[in-house]
Amino acid sequence: MSTTTATDRVYNFSPGPAVLPLPVLEQAQRELVSLPGYGMSVLEMSHRSQGFLDILAEAKRNLKALLGIPDNYHVLFLQGGSRLQFSMIPMNLLRGQSQPAEYLITGSWSKMALDEAKREGQTNVVWDGKATNFDRLPGSELKLNPNAAYTYLCTNETIQGVQFHSEPDTGNSPLVIDASSDFLYRKLPVEKYGLIYACAQKNAGPAGVTAVIIRDDLLARSQDSLPGYLNYKNHVKEDSLYNTPPTFAIYLMGLVLRWLKDDIGGLDRMHQLNKEKAKLLYDVIDGSGGFYRGHAQPANRSLMNVTFRLPSEALEKKFCSEGEQRGLDGLKGHRSVGGIRASIYNAMPRAGVESLAQFMREFQAANG
Repeated sequence: MSTTTATDRVYNFSPGPAVLPLPVLEQAQRELVSLPGYGMSVLEMSHRSQGFLDILAEAKRNLKALLGIPDNYHVLFLQGGSRLQFSMIPMNLLRGQSQPAEYLITGSWSKMALDEAKREGQTNVVWDGKATNFDRLPGSELKLNPNAAYTYLCTNETIQGVQFHSEPDTGNSPLVIDASSDFLYRKLPVEKYGLIYACAQKNAGPAGVTAVIIRDDLLARSQDSLPGYLNYKNHVKEDSLYNTPPTFAIYLMGLVLRWLKDDIGGLDRMHQLNKEKAKLLYDVIDGSGGFYRGHAQPANRSLMNVTFRLPSEALEKKFCSEGEQRGLDGLKGHRSVGGIRASIYNAMPRAGVESLAQFMREFQAANG
């Protein structure tokens, strides 16, 4: 049986499941057979054992420390991904409310969230970027109802590569966000949000666990008539142990949180690193004389997903093929946008982005 080492790894630009920090993978590898001090693998450990309770407690503690989560918020680790949250949010926060929920449609993921919310109650689309294929975010034209049941947005659309870099003023309406693809890329002012959720597999861990941060007062909206798993109250009451949780995924996410805190030095430093990495690619795009054409308008560009086109689909196919030969994997864009998508999440090392930027310059020189 062959042995794979860290030096055999490609630079993984996939949008998710995505790149994980190498130190996290190496620690998980060392601890896979037997977690030090517990005599068994996390994969074998009861979710009610002291070993796993320690893992869960540390993950919550580090997440609260990294984001500065106030005491009137609860942290949950759930399953089901965004698809389940699309439904759980309106089930818990919209049923029984006199005002509609407001949705900002900035790309594919927020559109899917709206489709599910319509099944649960009254909704209002306050902005829709479809006319320009979601290449920008709303500006001064955005008019929100300050008393809406809640205001929903996706902070970073992975497919289109647009990202909110600050929070809109929603008045008394709780701001609810899908932060799946940029969770922990910067420090958030959590007190401005009613609910934050993020599937881990893009920027915070492996597939299988979804972090939910919910404010105390919103729990009162959850009606007892809801099915058990779909009621946020039950998960808060049982401290994410209402059912058997995704134990190994939580363990790995906990290692990522520890990496962010101890190795990176916190989210302010992570944000700076992310801005530097993204600039390397956007500088190549902007300096290419139109050979590379960014999808997102400059003011709304994502630091996580850099989307761009080349002069022809044939060149885009060639770009991806030659990129793979250079160890640059997962660059093909989503079919709805086409072109190229480079996902440069927290765990993507600067060396990987530098390698892609150099390849882009060389490819243009050979094909421009």
